[in-house]
Amino acid sequence: MKVIAYDHYGPPNVLRLKEVPKPSPKIGELLLRVRAVEVTKADCELRSFRFPVHWFWLPLRLTMGITKPRRQVLGSYFAAEIEALGEGASKFEVGDRIFGTAHLRLGAYGEYLCLPETYPLVTMPSNLSFEEAAAVPLGGLNALHFMRLAEIEQGESVLINGAGGSIGIFALQIAKDLGGHVTAVDRSIKEGMLRQIGADHFIDYSKSDFTKSDQKYDVIFNMVARVNYSAAIKCLKPGGRWLSGNPQFFHLIKPFLTNLFSDKRAITKFAGEKEEELIALKDMIEAKRIKPVVDNVYPMEEAVLAHQRVENEDRLGAVVLTMGRAK
Repeated sequence: MKVIAYDHYGPPNVLRLKEVPKPSPKIGELLLRVRAVEVTKADCELRSFRFPVHWFWLPLRLTMGITKPRRQVLGSYFAAEIEALGEGASKFEVGDRIFGTAHLRLGAYGEYLCLPETYPLVTMPSNLSFEEAAAVPLGGLNALHFMRLAEIEQGESVLINGAGGSIGIFALQIAKDLGGHVTAVDRSIKEGMLRQIGADHFIDYSKSDFTKSDQKYDVIFNMVARVNYSAAIKCLKPGGRWLSGNPQFFHLIKPFLTNLFSDKRAITKFAGEKEEELIALKDMIEAKRIKPVVDNVYPMEEAVLAHQRVENEDRLGAVVLTMGRAK
């Protein structure tokens, strides 16, 4: 089978097609025929081993490989068909179309992948293609996790900093579905797309700093690593909630003081990416309450271009690779 592999850290052109043996499912595993996979910022960061947040660099390097990657095939969020069942696997049937995550096991940048059936894997929404379904798990699972923690009530004001990313796009839609009045912060190139999926207001961060405005919000969801935490907290109304999906190390410490000495809440609980959440997303998508936004679809032979597209920050939605279709 073909995979997109890399054997050393570096720029997008370290990615290459490679032939490897087709895997066989072990006890309790599923053999998946991967059809589409989202190319994420995390994929690009693991490939280059350059991260905007530095505090987890050492433990991650020890886990993923000190001098070269231990797992040479990236890809965590995908859509696939079940080709075979390992002994004891009974959750799905051969031929089922599913979507979900491989977590840090990775491997979805290949035509086939074996995963335990206990992983967050759910049959795909009936109204999505493989490419659209692959664009859901990363953004959807993380956004749903944080929007539930935010406890948004009807009519509350919500600011999403980094609204044009994979997670921000779903957070915006879920916040709107919960009754929030949403301000999206991102680059000007993304304004049209963000308004189309429900943004009530838009701030171009290159022209205006929301932390220097007099506007106050009930909820701020931050997906930008380098943000002035103290200034942002001042933008919350009394009783307001701050949530960070991409925290710097001090963003893990300062919330304790915020919660202890103010009437505001700062929440930094990491997403667990649970099956129940994936089912909830599927239901919301089939009810047409939220939807994935796909920027571009590339064949696996163009993985380098896909990584470049993600890194240049001009994408309007998810970038997706199809596995094994191009000749």
